[in-house]
Amino acid sequence: MFGNDKTIDNLQTLFNEVKKYVELQKDYVKLDIVQKLTVLVSTLILILTLMILGMIALFYLSFMLVYILEPHVGGLTTSYAIISGCILLFIAGIYLCRQRLIIRPLTRFLANLFLNDK
Repeated sequence: MFGNDKTIDNLQTLFNEVKKYVELQKDYVKLDIVQKLTVLVSTLILILTLMILGMIALFYLSFMLVYILEPHVGGLTTSYAIISGCILLFIAGIYLCRQRLIIRPLTRFLANLFLNDK
């Protein structure tokens, strides 16, 4: 079928080049995955850190508000109940709006991260 050695050499060279190309593509995919996972993990760590610090701040702010409200509402127990009720209302509001506040932005972020090639 092949009449001369030059054709066989060309086919071997082509095969070697295709093999190199496949190896380079495999390395590129690995690097791309590492880059995207690095962005994802660093974003998750940042969000987790901000949430923890926010919860600590909310804790101290709620105590501050309790002691500010105490003389106006008639007692420490009543002011604790008012602040607890406000926090529970805030939690309920976040739960009711979770689609718009949490799920859609997270879906958009992950879709942009993994599906868009920049």
